[in-house]
Parts: sequence; C-alpha cells; structure tokens
Amino acid sequence: MPYYMLQATYAPQARARFVHNPQDRREAFRAMAESNGGTFIDSWLSFVDHDDVVMLFEMPDEVRAAVSGGVAAMASGALRSLKTTPLMTLEEGLEALRGAPENAHRPSGESG
Repeated sequence: MPYYMLQATYAPQARARFVHNPQDRREAFRAMAESNGGTFIDSWLSFVDHDDVVMLFEMPDEVRAAVSGGVAAMASGALRSLKTTPLMTLEEGLEALRGAPENAHRPSGESG
C-alpha cells in the first residue's frame, strides 16, 4: 500500500485554540485513516515557518489519502494549508532509478 506524507499549517484561529488547549489528535487521524482503508503511522509537530504538523499514512490511493489527511479540516477552516506528498519505499525508488537509463528523454533531433 502506498505511503503519503501530509504537511499541514493551522489557520491562525485554530493555532490559537491549540495553544490554549493542546490536544493529542493522533487517535482522530488514526480513525480517519482506518475509515478510508488505510493506516495512520504517526504525526509530528514541527513548529517551523510553513508546517505545524507532519503526518505519515499508508493509504490505498491518493483520493483516500486526501480525505484522511484533511480535506474536511480544510473545509472547516481549521487549516490554512495542506500538502500531500506520495512517498516511495527505497526499493521502489531504486527500481525507478534502474529503469531511468533506457527511458531517458532525448531532445528532438537527437537519435539514440
């Protein structure tokens, strides 16, 4: 099953609520993932300029990763931004790299 990294930034009002009432949201993330056929791996708070939380999921496909990762939260106004990144295992990445030479793009006019 594919892996996905989600990076989210809370909207200012949600961030203020979180600061005044810190909560562990992992069980909510786990329930969303499981209800969409996936697995919530874990989440980390990052306290950087752009991302407040980073989450890892294993999900059947990108649509369910987006649903589990916060489309509803975006609609609620709790998040200012959300980025979903599909991840490859090292084995998948190595397979892709091994296939690159015979599939290399050649500029037009170049034979090969």
